Amino acid sequence: MPPAELALQIELERVIRQGAGQLDAQVLCEVASGRHRFPVYAISLGNPAPDAPAIGFFGGIHGLERIGAEVVIEFLRSLVVRLRWDALLHRQLETLRMVFMPLVNPAGVWRNTRANPNGVDLMRNAPVEALEQVPFLAGGQRITRWLPWYRGPRNAPMQAESLALCDLVERELLSRPFSMAVDCHSGFGLRDRIWFPFAHTSEPIRHLPEVHALKEIFDQTHAQHSYVFEPQSLSYLTHGDLWDYLYLRATQSSERVFLPLTLEMGSWLWVKKNPRQLFSRHGMFNPGIAHRQQRVLRRHMQWLDFMARAASSHSRWLPAPQERARHYELAMRDWYGTVTGAT
Repeated sequence: MPPAELALQIELERVIRQGAGQLDAQVLCEVASGRHRFPVYAISLGNPAPDAPAIGFFGGIHGLERIGAEVVIEFLRSLVVRLRWDALLHRQLETLRMVFMPLVNPAGVWRNTRANPNGVDLMRNAPVEALEQVPFLAGGQRITRWLPWYRGPRNAPMQAESLALCDLVERELLSRPFSMAVDCHSGFGLRDRIWFPFAHTSEPIRHLPEVHALKEIFDQTHAQHSYVFEPQSLSYLTHGDLWDYLYLRATQSSERVFLPLTLEMGSWLWVKKNPRQLFSRHGMFNPGIAHRQQRVLRRHMQWLDFMARAASSHSRWLPAPQERARHYELAMRDWYGTVTGAT
């Protein structure tokens, strides 16, 4: 049996081999930890045309949050199996580009750390400064790599893993008129949350009506879901958020729509059900019992599949100009507690 620290990398490479001939897999970069070197993979499938909508799925940015990578790998595995028999999936891929980066921080997984081998928290590593007060340390710090949430040296280039993610997003997602992204995390709260930017400010994003329209069709389609759909700023603010950075780059073009979302799995509930997990290094971030892990994987497949369908069918639910005002007012009321004019 391989060590647990290598299991995710081995499973991802097994899925890539299963999909040989139907997936395009490439190594974006390699990272070292001691004498070990780890490839950082990107996998793509579907229509590469520059005008086709696209969606990206990301996991494993934090090495301790293995369940996020497991969710993305399991979804990719299910697609590979379905490609053998599912005619509807083949039709969907005729008009949709899908990209995966399931294990952004493989060396962090190997080392059992949140950060990468340089001690940098990749989700605090982008050149974005919070405009309002952030939580001490947790909002990102430059004091030392020996404390958590280290952002890296000031004015230094982003880490190799962060740059690889940003380059992939710019090439495969931001180059298109419409794209979305789902980044899978754990480690916060008692409920599963769907977060959208911003994390560096409590101000609403430009595409607030589009996000609200997406939430509306999700609520209508899956009326019994238990996700809390909200801006990340309602929970906490941070420096250096990668998705804030990429969203701000996307909005440099007024014609482009890019909606990056984060699935933040409510891992405190797992600890509440099994307090002994507090004594495990991974206990705050991952379900500790096999049947609970299986339940988590089943639950989130529906969300990821919905997102792929929503990206493919975006022209049917994106609000028209006259509908944007309604969605904006509802979003401001529901998420920001204000009633204001249209944008």
